[in-house]
Amino acid sequence: MSTDTTNTKGKVLEGVVVSDKMDKTVVVLVERFVKHPKYGKFYKKSDKYKAHDEENRCKVGEKVTIIETIPLSKDKTFKVVNK
Repeated sequence: MSTDTTNTKGKVLEGVVVSDKMDKTVVVLVERFVKHPKYGKFYKKSDKYKAHDEENRCKVGEKVTIIETIPLSKDKTFKVVNK
């Protein structure tokens, strides 16, 4: 598995693993701060992504980097690059 993320065409996200119960799949929680378009206040927004983890190495609570790939299943379009 390559750890080079400089030549990727998809999104590169960092987050925390919140579930590793599925085989070869982890759920990653990605949090970001966004500015409200009208009021200007910053608030935290979070999204969960299912990511492919071939060797089942990631455990709950670990910080990981994921990249966007071709769809691997109905919900899985990301792959774990490094932890």
